Amino acid sequence: MKNLKLSTLISATALSLTLASCHKDKVVKPVTTPVTDGFYVLNQGGYTYNNSSLSFYSYTTKQTTPDIFASANGGGLGDTGNDIEIYGSKMYIVVNYSSYIDVVDPTTAKLIKQIKMFTGSVAREPTNIVFYKGNAYVSSFDGTVAVIDTASLAITKNITVGRNPEQLAIANGKIYVANSGGLDFPNYDNTVSIIDLATQAVTKTLTVVTNPQDVSADANGNVYVLSYGDYNTIGPSLAVIDDNADIVKSQTNFDASTFTVQGDNNGYFITSAGKIGVYNTKTQTISQTNFVTDGTAITTPFSVAVDSSTGEVFVTDAKDYQSNGQVFVFDKTGKKEYAITAGIIPGKIAFLKK
Repeated sequence: MKNLKLSTLISATALSLTLASCHKDKVVKPVTTPVTDGFYVLNQGGYTYNNSSLSFYSYTTKQTTPDIFASANGGGLGDTGNDIEIYGSKMYIVVNYSSYIDVVDPTTAKLIKQIKMFTGSVAREPTNIVFYKGNAYVSSFDGTVAVIDTASLAITKNITVGRNPEQLAIANGKIYVANSGGLDFPNYDNTVSIIDLATQAVTKTLTVVTNPQDVSADANGNVYVLSYGDYNTIGPSLAVIDDNADIVKSQTNFDASTFTVQGDNNGYFITSAGKIGVYNTKTQTISQTNFVTDGTAITTPFSVAVDSSTGEVFVTDAKDYQSNGQVFVFDKTGKKEYAITAGIIPGKIAFLKK
């Protein structure tokens, strides 16, 4: 999970996992009517423990449904939920170790179709998903990006990229794919593949620092790639790519375990000290070393998302990677508004709007 740090958390989640929760936010029984507004939390669970889940928080009722997918479908989500996005009238959940994509109705969480990601009997292990003009593009650890028609939900093409690709970002009619090589430890990859969306073919491959995982784009012609290094002699680094010339403009040491651009001007990242930093994409500098201004303690910050309609910042807390985590919601000034209990290792968030 880079996003959910999949390649870096396999060892951390290979512990004996137990469910536990002592938080006091309201939890309700399975929903019986369609939901209209709120947010989903994809809880990736422990790698190989088959305990991913999907939480939903309603803005209207201010209540949490702890596993709305299981409630709606009578069964669990699968093993290692890695990414979730709403596109059009469907929600797509990428389940890595189980090697499929669950396509669900975002208002009911009912399964529409399960797209299995296998080559024969070999799991392709999908990781992340993006969308462009009626197609979904899914990276998989087998070194490909699959093209899925969002009308027929059929795989129409597989594009070969680098080793163990993780996050993808769309900018200037292209997809930028981070090839981590994370499953080949210690022989990591260090490339970014660029796919032309018009031809659906790789047109260029750029070299960055070892083990690139996070990719995101701003509105100013820049693509950001966070490399994790080798966790030993090579530290994390942030590369900035010009999405017109497709060249690496800069590459600097950057203390972060995740990086995502949210909105036009801000990138959010988690530091080794567990702080939420803010990066100004216009000035290409760190504007805040600690976004949280009210002293709220987050045990193990894991991912960051921003609701673009309100400016609220959502930070997931993985706690001990074994018990139920939390999601903290802050206003744009860094003050806590509320927190909810989620599942084991809460990761990506998808916003449902009326």
